[in-house]
Formats: sequence, C-alpha cells, structure tokens
Amino acid sequence: MRKRAMLFMGMFASVTLLSGCVFQGEQSLEEMDTPPEEVNEQAGENTEQDASSDENAENSEQDKQEVVVSETVDRQLYLLDENGMVVPQTLPLPKSESKEVAQQVLEYLVKGGPVTEVLPSGFQAVLPAGTQVNSLNLKDDGTLVVDVSKEFTDYRAEDELKILQSLTYTLTQFDSVNKIKLQINGYETDVMPVNSTPISDGYSRANGINIHVGDVADLTKSESVTVYYPAQHDDQYYYVPVTKRIDASEDNMYEAIVQSLVEGPDYQLNLLNVFNQDVELMDEPSYEDGVLTLTFNENVLSNFEDQSILSNEVMDSLVLSLTEQPGVEAVSVKVENFDQVFTEEGSVIAEPVSRPQMVNTRSF
Repeated sequence: MRKRAMLFMGMFASVTLLSGCVFQGEQSLEEMDTPPEEVNEQAGENTEQDASSDENAENSEQDKQEVVVSETVDRQLYLLDENGMVVPQTLPLPKSESKEVAQQVLEYLVKGGPVTEVLPSGFQAVLPAGTQVNSLNLKDDGTLVVDVSKEFTDYRAEDELKILQSLTYTLTQFDSVNKIKLQINGYETDVMPVNSTPISDGYSRANGINIHVGDVADLTKSESVTVYYPAQHDDQYYYVPVTKRIDASEDNMYEAIVQSLVEGPDYQLNLLNVFNQDVELMDEPSYEDGVLTLTFNENVLSNFEDQSILSNEVMDSLVLSLTEQPGVEAVSVKVENFDQVFTEEGSVIAEPVSRPQMVNTRSF
C-alpha cells in the first residue's frame, strides 16, 4: 500500500497553483530594494496665539513622532531539510535600501546569519557560518561570478554538492543568471575547496539537484530529469526536487516522467508517493501551445466516497515535474469516463494548471 498520509495537505495546494495567489515573478539581478515607507505624524500648525505652553509642547512632540511600516518581499531560498536535501522555501525577507537582491539572498543562506529569524521548522541554512559575500559580477553570457570570504571553505566534504546546488538554484531564480562561478577572496578556483568538485566551467541547473541515480540499468539509454516528490515535517508538507535518471527518449519523455511519479521515490529518499496503484495513461500525452494534456484511468482519482476528486498532491507533483520540461507551461489533466474532475476543495479543474513561479510558499 503506497503512502497516503496526506489527506489534509489540502492546506497546501494545487489551489495555490490554480489561484496564483502566491505567485511571485522572477526578479532582475539589478533590482534595487526601496526603503521602508515612513509615515510622519505631524500636528497641524497651531494658529491660536493664546494656546497654552502645554499644548505647544504636545504638538511639538507629535511633530517628531514617526510610524515605520515594515516592508518585506518574498524570495526563494534553497535550504537543507532534516533529511539533508536541498529544498526551495519561499520566505519574506526585509526590503533593503542599498543592497543588491542577489547579495541579500546569499547572506540569507549563511548559517547563523539573518535567516535564523525566519527559518521554517525542520530547515537549516547551508553556507558555512561567517561566510561573507565580497562581490558579485554578472558577465554578458549570464555567468554570475560570486566572490566569497575564506570562511566559505569550512564545511564537510559530504556537504559540498549541497552547497553548490543551493547557491546555483538560489541565484539562477533570477532570469539574468544562467550559471555561477566562484572566487575565494578574489582568487579564481577550478575546483571546490574541500572535495575538489570541478567548477572551472561554472555550475548551472543542468548539473541537477538532490541527484539520485536510482536503478537505471543503462545510463547511456537514459535521460536526466528533475521531478518533485512531497515530504513532510510535523504537520507541514513541501515538495522536494530530485534529479534522477529515467529510461526515456525524446519521443516518450512525458510518459516516462509520469511513470516515474506513479512508481514513487526510492525508499532511501524518505519521500512520499501520492499516487494510487495501477494508475495509467490512457492516451499519449498531447502538447499544444505550451499546454501538456494527460488522460488517465480512474485510478488516478482519490477514493473520497467515489467522487471524481484529484488530490492536490497528485496535481502538484505532475505540474511541478512536467513544467521542468522545455516549453511546458501548464498541465491539463483529464480522466477517462469522467466529464469533470474536482480538487479536494470542490473546485472544478476546468483549465490547465500553470507552474507557480515560487515553490513551497508555506501559505497554508
């Protein structure tokens, strides 16, 4: 029996995907944050010549008062969960008056840094404590050169790829950044300082995240894809990207990704499988104008008193995983012999579901 302990994950949501209420557009690397709004409480000028000195003193005090409105902006940070996996978390960071947004998000990846105040339960920062960002230099080809202090080198060998992945995915959320290169105190480095991972050509999302080879027999006849599986901490659910090899070719890539989700994650990953047994695609996936249409048998539906309900977790996993593929902007799910399919909240899934621009917003 596959894991189905996620009935209450309706709090998280394909509704989040459907409504777009937590979408946040990609930010330009050059974006400068505006200072917090300040509202001055000023008393009107007292024109009464015979006003008492007490009244004048009170008005003078009111002139000096200020009410500062705190402003935040959502940013995507790639943090470590309790299983040591690199996971996107959307967190509200304070707007900065003078700092590049890219430098700010890097500072929020440092252990013991400002992220401590906003860390979700079960998560931790990934960069070694004390790491400072000396400079950022964006090249014309989209390579962002990140110069960090010597404290960056103080990490365990087994954390090296996690650090690279966190840096890469956090910074390439900005549409002007394609890959990153590292410098340490102004000196270029061709390998990472502890476990010698090659980085002379830079590091990009093409290198993957939470890489898991799995049981693919012939790597030469497989493809690398990133799929999303749910995980749970206490009563909170979130999605974990996993780059894995699957038996696939260009002709059957969509089917292979769906099959990988249906089969579920490797048990070693401590992630959840949200699909029922015997789920099958009844037709080949069709693609048109950015929309991928999938038609399943009825086993894809949740067994909620025989209603035609598609669980939020199934829909979210499909959308997040398939929109990783080039050109796929939304996913439309149909079920054989059902004219309408509903979300767990009772809404009809009538339109293709788009990918949220930020994942794991914790807005549930």
